[in-house]
Amino acid sequence: MRVLLAGATGAIGRPLTRALVAGGHEVLALARSEQTAGAAAVLGARAVRADAMDRDGLLRALAGVRADAVIHELTALTKPKRILDANDPSTLLRTVGTANLLEAAEVVGAQRFLTQSMALGYGYTDHGDRLLTEQDEFAIAHGNAADPVIEGLRSTEHQTFAAPHVAGIALRYGLFYGPGTWFDPAPGSRPTPVPWRGGGTVSWIHVHDAAAATVAALEHGSPGHAYNVVDDTPATWLEVAAAARPAAHPVRIPAPWLRRMVPYFGPLMLDTTLRADNTKSRIALAWTPTYPSYREGMAAAILT
Repeated sequence: MRVLLAGATGAIGRPLTRALVAGGHEVLALARSEQTAGAAAVLGARAVRADAMDRDGLLRALAGVRADAVIHELTALTKPKRILDANDPSTLLRTVGTANLLEAAEVVGAQRFLTQSMALGYGYTDHGDRLLTEQDEFAIAHGNAADPVIEGLRSTEHQTFAAPHVAGIALRYGLFYGPGTWFDPAPGSRPTPVPWRGGGTVSWIHVHDAAAATVAALEHGSPGHAYNVVDDTPATWLEVAAAARPAAHPVRIPAPWLRRMVPYFGPLMLDTTLRADNTKSRIALAWTPTYPSYREGMAAAILT
């Protein structure tokens, strides 16, 4: 397929672009700058100079362009904002950005549209030991600092499934770890603060496994369906941070300080226990994570 990819040079975008090209797909990468365009070219993509948040400019740039599918992998996960609201960059990419990219999909004649969602959308709360499936309620607000994230996830999934001109698919990724993420084992990468006592147990996914699942969903996913893209081993924040740098001590922050520093980290790292089930993705997409846990994934990244 010819795939228009938004977010080709991000943490998941880089391995996804390589995986798409390796699978015989042609990748058109949205690029806001010459630097991003150059990075996309190195990955094997052809750049289309446009900003997904600039609707008119995006549609002008795509005039005459044809593509079979659009994949939305845009997020703004740089330095976390202390307070989240409806104008948080990642939330806007999921609300306004999704709307713009769905219009772009119509312009280029795409038949399929995949959007980045998150397993955390099942709710920033303690779900206990039960495995959550795609049949569980999704995007339920709990009246805490994470509600803007929930709204963004609700919006991108609703828009994707409701679009009349494309087959919409949502990928509910676990928390990313690996190259380019908050939990990057590369020497010199900055450690992410984690709760002193470990934090909640949540589902994770290596970015290379996330990319492989996305290609599988592009090729085999069913319209109107969401897929949990997680590994087999839920873990605490401290466990993953320690595996990223086995020779160093993780930066551990007492819970009250963590809530005060970045209120969103409270519901994210302290209040949420969330174990997602990947059975549907394994069966429907014929996908299996290469790294069943963060231990194998971190070790592989460190070795390479």
